[in-house]
Amino acid sequence: MPKRALVLGGTGMLAGVAGHLVNEGWLVVLPSRRYSPLPDYAEPGRGRALWVQARWERPERLVRDTADALDGPADLLVAWVHNEYRRSVLNAVEPLLVPDAPVVEVFDAPPDDRFGAGPEPTLPEHPTQQVLLGYVRDGDRMRWLTHTEIVDGVLDAVKRAIRGAPTTEHYVGQARAW
Repeated sequence: MPKRALVLGGTGMLAGVAGHLVNEGWLVVLPSRRYSPLPDYAEPGRGRALWVQARWERPERLVRDTADALDGPADLLVAWVHNEYRRSVLNAVEPLLVPDAPVVEVFDAPPDDRFGAGPEPTLPEHPTQQVLLGYVRDGDRMRWLTHTEIVDGVLDAVKRAIRGAPTTEHYVGQARAW
């Protein structure tokens, strides 16, 4: 059986991360509001992507439907969930993970435009790579990160998580204030 990954928010900005895991042979389950297909690789050594309809405000249903799709405990969790739902959703899916499964949490730019001490990991009993997204200086102005910059930054954290790195913060871009 291939390794299993649960990618919350994986059909939007994290679709490139989900696609990478599929290419590496993982079974990737993608709970999200909207269906957005990823290539389903059937070649030996390639994985699969399974979409599960989910709403963050209904974590119990999300867990039930996701458990059916995973068909076993997940070896990795990657999550980009709205802050208002993050704790309830991640706590709800935690029983779907193997006990030492690494977690990658993605956070939008801080509301005060400053990077300080990052937020506490939502699931502290799991090694967590926290990705804090910022901005990029473009001449004399700041711009939001591109899709590619976000995917590359999150993929770096995913690779560290898979290698077993301890809990770490990853800053992609910079805080807006300068």
